Amino acid sequence: MEKQWTSGLFSCMEDSETACLTCFCPCVTFGRIADISDEGRTGCGRCGVFYGLICCVVGLPCLFSCTYRTKIRSKFGLPESPTSDCVTHFFCECCALCQEHRELKTRGLDPSIGWSGNMQRTMAPPMSQQMMG
Repeated sequence: MEKQWTSGLFSCMEDSETACLTCFCPCVTFGRIADISDEGRTGCGRCGVFYGLICCVVGLPCLFSCTYRTKIRSKFGLPESPTSDCVTHFFCECCALCQEHRELKTRGLDPSIGWSGNMQRTMAPPMSQQMMG
């Protein structure tokens, strides 16, 4: 059974910080999404720069970014909605990036610290406690 996205495509202002970042520098938001989606194999900086190059040279970053929407959907069992991943990114690039970023955050991953930061946070040993008495 497919789960649903935890927020709508046009709910960008639910996370105004990400919305502003994505509006002015979508390559950073995309790099963060890619780093988490690829489980740290490609890196935020590398994907962000590649996204920026595609944007400048071809003018269609959606050709690259839609593949990461597909990865997120597959990972979390989400529906391809409101339309196909490539069409969503073509017409609503910033909104799609914001939605994907929010989805990762809602599912307990912090894109701003990257894959390795999330793994360190997850693997951190519990703080030792001492009884006072």
